[in-house]
Amino acid sequence: MLKGYQILAFRLKTRGGEIDILARRGRTLAVVEVKRRASLEAAILSLAPEQQGRLAAAGQAVARGRPSLQGLDLRIDMVALAPGRFPRHLRGVTTTGADIR
Repeated sequence: MLKGYQILAFRLKTRGGEIDILARRGRTLAVVEVKRRASLEAAILSLAPEQQGRLAAAGQAVARGRPSLQGLDLRIDMVALAPGRFPRHLRGVTTTGADIR
């Protein structure tokens, strides 16, 4: 929220899977995956391409069901957590390349 995001949901369950954080900032709808591992590097590397696809599909499904979110650019973000380290927010881990219709 300090970065200007409006948090829309936490642990949102969809048919395609669970979205850890759903947030909006301007014209961007961010589907945020939170990963906690022993190191930040391990957390960052733990987001597999298959999971990115599921997150994108889940984000699109949520947006289709909410008229206020249609037409926004969907982006997959990640928050990496590790003991004794500040959280790291990675924007645009992957992008669908299209607006949500």
